[in-house]
Order: sequence, then C-alpha cells, then structure tokens
Amino acid sequence: MLRVLSTHLFLNQRLHPGLLELAERSGAQAVEIFAARQHFDYSSREHIAELGSWFRSNTLKPFSMHGPLFPDREMGRAGAPAVNVLHPEKARRIDAMDEIKRALEAAEVIPFSNLILHLGERDDGWSQRTVEYAINALEHLGAFAHPLGVRLLVENLLSEATTPTHLLTILELGRLPNIGICLDLGHAHINVGVTEAFTTLGSNIATLHVHDNHGEKDEHLWPGDGNIDWPTAVKAIADLPATPAAVLEIHSNLGADAHTLSANIEKSFALLD
Repeated sequence: MLRVLSTHLFLNQRLHPGLLELAERSGAQAVEIFAARQHFDYSSREHIAELGSWFRSNTLKPFSMHGPLFPDREMGRAGAPAVNVLHPEKARRIDAMDEIKRALEAAEVIPFSNLILHLGERDDGWSQRTVEYAINALEHLGAFAHPLGVRLLVENLLSEATTPTHLLTILELGRLPNIGICLDLGHAHINVGVTEAFTTLGSNIATLHVHDNHGEKDEHLWPGDGNIDWPTAVKAIADLPATPAAVLEIHSNLGADAHTLSANIEKSFALLD
C-alpha cells in the first residue's frame, strides 16, 4: 500500500520543502498536495517551480493534488464563492472549472498523476440536472487533464449527490471508465458506513482518504481517535482486487511539533498494515 500524506495537515502554512522533508522522514512515500492558494499557490510560477525542483531531487513523490475548494487565500471566509461544478448558474460552473484547470496546469512541472475532485458542496441534492452538470464537468476536465498525464478521481462527500451509489451512477451514465473514485473513509463513516461504501465502490476505488471521526462531524482526526472500526476497514482494503493508495488527510488544527507529528504519522500508517 502506497503511504501518502496529504498536505492538508499544513493547510495554514505555505507549502515549502521543509514540510515535504518532514513528510518523508515520517514514513510517507508520496504526498497529496492540497491546492489552496494560501498553502500551495498554483497560480504562482515561482511556487510551482520551487516545489518541482525539490521533487526532482528527492525520492518523495507527488502522487496527487486535491482540487481547489475556493479561489482565494481565505477559504471563502472573505466571501469568495466556492469552486462548485454543480452550481445552478452556468457562469459559476464555468468559473469553477477554470479554477480547477489552473491547478491542473501545475502538473507540467510537478508530475502528480491524480487530481481529487469534489462534485459540488454539502447541500447539493440529487437530480437529473445534477447528473448532467457532473458528467459535463468530468468530460471537460478529463479532456484537459489527460494530456498532462493526470487522472481524475471523484470523492464521496457528505452530500446526496456524492453518495457511493450516486457517484457510480454518474460514471456509468457518462460512460467515464477512465475516472476513478477516491473513497473518503471519514465521509463514508458519517454517511452510508465504511463497509457499505467498500461494497458499493469495490474495484472503482483508486485511492483512500484516511482520517477518523465520531460519526457526526467531519473532524479529520488521526486514525484511532474517533470510532471508525479500523480492523474491519483494513480487512475491506485487503479484500479489494487492487490495493489503493492510502492518503492520510488530517485537520490542520491537529498540527504539533515536528517530533509529535512524525510519531502520529508513523502510527497512523502502521494502523493500516
């Protein structure tokens, strides 16, 4: 199982080589770069070049990038609209896809091979229009990502539109076999349950977002600090036809000193063995 650390853990800091070195020292084999401008400014050629140069000189790999959720540096707190490819307004959907494409262009320098994509927001419902907008976005973004060597992976969120069953419906109706699934275990625990999510998505699972909660809020805790049944989850992973990458995605508020962070990262990866 590929051990991947999401830089979401450092979301409140500018992503720099020192943080990547911490990830590598802690047992991560690769990282998932979280595309938030205050953290990783995908609109900055200098920032992209800095990280690209570091990856070329080190063994840690850029496995994936998490698509942007907001186009600003405040994660929407100053009023910027969310990046939502399912928004009812066409102009908003176009703006969202343009923002995601800006992040995707970083693959020309930082050779990540997967983009994690949110389809809409928490309150987005399920309708024929939802399916239409989702398929259109995936076709458009998939065509943009393919020449860059990037595969799209859609994530199960906490919305009606992105339950495991509905994600499969979108991929099947859109005839999108080249698009995979990022199974977020924390979201599944709150929504349909981890076991049901594995059963439903099966071989479509390309990667996992690994974090914990108590079944009520999306807390992004260290594995074992909530009430997910990890032995059952580990067995479900082992039963998959192909082993997905495990991306540890922990809340930035749980950051600590480097020694404690390294210990927690190592412990979390060990839990999945």
